Amino acid sequence: LITGDIKAQTERVLENVKAILEDQKLTFANVVKSTVFLTNLADFAGMNEIYSKYFTSDFPARSTIQVAALPKGANVEIEVIAHF
Repeated sequence: LITGDIKAQTERVLENVKAILEDQKLTFANVVKSTVFLTNLADFAGMNEIYSKYFTSDFPARSTIQVAALPKGANVEIEVIAHF
């Protein structure tokens, strides 16, 4: 878990997702659905700025949900579904 603002946390989350995708020989283009969990919807713009650097075309369906808390004090969690 990385400390810092929402942009730094989102970058770390998406780098982790990228590593998992690459391990399966996939890219962000294979992602068909993502769910973003934020502890504060006021962080949406900052998260979206970083998110848009990873998803650049053929955007997957996305849901964004505000939650009361995330494990280990994180402010963002992103779950993806990818196809082969």
